[in-house]
Amino acid sequence: MKKLLLSIPMMFLSLLLITGVASAHVKVQPQQVTADSYQHFTVSVPTEKDIPTTEIRLVIPDNVDVSSFKPKAGWTYKTKTDDNDKITEVTWTAEGKGLLPEQFEEFDLMAHVDKNAKTIAWKAYQTYSDGSIVKWIGPEDSENPASVTTVVASDSDADDSDASQWPLYISIIAIVLGVIAIIIALVKRK
Repeated sequence: MKKLLLSIPMMFLSLLLITGVASAHVKVQPQQVTADSYQHFTVSVPTEKDIPTTEIRLVIPDNVDVSSFKPKAGWTYKTKTDDNDKITEVTWTAEGKGLLPEQFEEFDLMAHVDKNAKTIAWKAYQTYSDGSIVKWIGPEDSENPASVTTVVASDSDADDSDASQWPLYISIIAIVLGVIAIIIALVKRK
């Protein structure tokens, strides 16, 4: 029993450490957006090694159409496009030493989310000064997960569903008015 009681704080501490490490991945915020909308996305990049991060490459998912990037002091960026001039990748490169250990940086972009999108999986490649690359492309439960943004129905979709409910609302109002009319007629008879 005594060993069990002593192991509980150690398990809790281990859980905190694992959670801390898991949250230190390349993340794209916000975690939830509306379909068929323009969004400001922020790519948060921590340095998890004892050497600087010098480059971050983000693959733009098919259901996102990037329109612009916010300039970042000390960093340059280049984009790749497809045959339709849609941006498919962006790479930010440090002009100096880069992102030092125990530091993080945020890179901003504006993009339109497709009206049929359900989730957005952001694949990122983090390059360190020694040339090593960490690929943030795996599933959610992997060691190097891709950041995922959930997409919810747009307001216009909600308005459409409300519009389809009007016959129900009118029917309820008609029933309530009918009941009130019956009550008034019964009260007048007495």
